[in-house]
Amino acid sequence: MKKILVINGHPDKESFCFSLAESYKEGASLSGANCKLVNLIDLNFNPNLEHGYKERMELEPDLKDIQQDMMDAQHIVFVYPNWWGTYPALLKGFIDRVFLPGFAFNYSDDSPFCDKLLKGKTARIIVTMDAPKWYYFLVYKSPGHNSMKTAILGFCGISSVKITSFSSIRSSTPEKRKHWLDEIEELGFDQI
Repeated sequence: MKKILVINGHPDKESFCFSLAESYKEGASLSGANCKLVNLIDLNFNPNLEHGYKERMELEPDLKDIQQDMMDAQHIVFVYPNWWGTYPALLKGFIDRVFLPGFAFNYSDDSPFCDKLLKGKTARIIVTMDAPKWYYFLVYKSPGHNSMKTAILGFCGISSVKITSFSSIRSSTPEKRKHWLDEIEELGFDQI
């Protein structure tokens, strides 16, 4: 049975991202996968990496648990809104605190490259935004997508990363949102 971890990085429990995360989980569960959904807003942790990498902060129990969930998962799904071109501070703080040396990567003494410790996993990124997709791509050069796919997940060894974006959320109709939820449930069912 495939193990999937869905991580919702939106801090507002009334957001459309919560519905998208639930839809993915529903589809994955219907397919027979073992799917766990974690809403970062429900975790108890300090999102500030107070000493950078020079001094290790003790991980809170919720972060220890999610590190284990990530190790157990074969497929990890991130759901979040695009704010200021990237992602909310809550998700960035989570990444800073969880994707640590010794867990997600290891520095190498004899090479400028790091050892990638999350190899063999796949990922799906689901992003909501108000900017039109073409504008985000052509004008902004997709900074949030590039950051998550390459600089974070790829850096740690997750090489097969697919991205699904929905826009414009603010002006979307209930019918359009229903269509998007159905699309995400189908992605969850197909586990991609």
